[in-house]
Amino acid sequence: MKVKSWLMAMGASVLMAGTAVADPVTLRIQTHYATEHPTGQLLAQWIDDVQTMSGGDISVEMFYSSSVVASTETFDAAINGILDCDATGGAYQTGKNPAFQFVGDIMGGYDTPWQQYSWLYYGGGYDAAQELYNAQNMQLIGWSIYGQESLSSSRPIAGFEDLKGWKFRSPPGMETEIFDKLGASPIVMDFTEIFTALETGIIDGADASGLANNVGLGLYDIVKHATYPGFHSMPSDHLACNLDVWNGLSDQQRRIIDTAWQKLSFQVALANEKKNAEAAAQLTAAGVTLYNWSPADRAEFRKAAQAAWEDWGTRSPEAAALLKSHKSYLKDLGLIN
Repeated sequence: MKVKSWLMAMGASVLMAGTAVADPVTLRIQTHYATEHPTGQLLAQWIDDVQTMSGGDISVEMFYSSSVVASTETFDAAINGILDCDATGGAYQTGKNPAFQFVGDIMGGYDTPWQQYSWLYYGGGYDAAQELYNAQNMQLIGWSIYGQESLSSSRPIAGFEDLKGWKFRSPPGMETEIFDKLGASPIVMDFTEIFTALETGIIDGADASGLANNVGLGLYDIVKHATYPGFHSMPSDHLACNLDVWNGLSDQQRRIIDTAWQKLSFQVALANEKKNAEAAAQLTAAGVTLYNWSPADRAEFRKAAQAAWEDWGTRSPEAAALLKSHKSYLKDLGLIN
């Protein structure tokens, strides 16, 4: 019995020695999502997953609704140690390097979140993007992609020809260049100005978010036309951490964070796919007209998007490298020639 007890004690000691390899750490992370937003709720689940799987070795202090610094400043706050990680999106950092456009919103590239995820994990995208992040002393952990955004409009937007003279709220960057060349009149304005601009006729429509999110925002109380499924924009949010902080974690801690983030990533896409389908049925019943652009019109948009890609690809060596990687994989998928 004494030998058995001794062996059990030794086994427990070995097990503890094998698992207690990391010092407890608290990660300070900022997101632009509110706690009540669907993605904010999934982030809360991610925190619970990380803290539970790590047995309390990893704690997460999440700052919602960009409560520490502005959303566009989150990345720099993580670089400078004010935060440990950034849970916003790479598209905010195009001023730092134009290459971030190709990890933030490729515009007119992939049709589904699953295709875009597959570039990251199976198309060489992770390594290509990591060079860009590491050069800023940051580590890209992963993406979350909620799917194609829908254009909302006060007038029909059934295809390519309907873009002529169409005034709409657009985010800054590549999108304005693409739509301008297609004959539309993109107007960059703050998100909060959309509703007044639509009600007063300053704009005909808006690029705001996905269909279900647009319903939540109340856009279709004002306008009665929308594109669905979307085709023009599929932004990717990221989790990116200060490289020194990331390297200071144990292999176990890094694996837990990465695995939990992949769970969150796919749940974001799945949840939004379901919500968008429900929103489409709800809007159709309420008299809102939804337009699924023809393959020919989608091809015309992608052609214009590719011209913009080529221009952005000349703006930095990193942008050129990421564009080359995307184009190679898009050809493999048969999405471009």
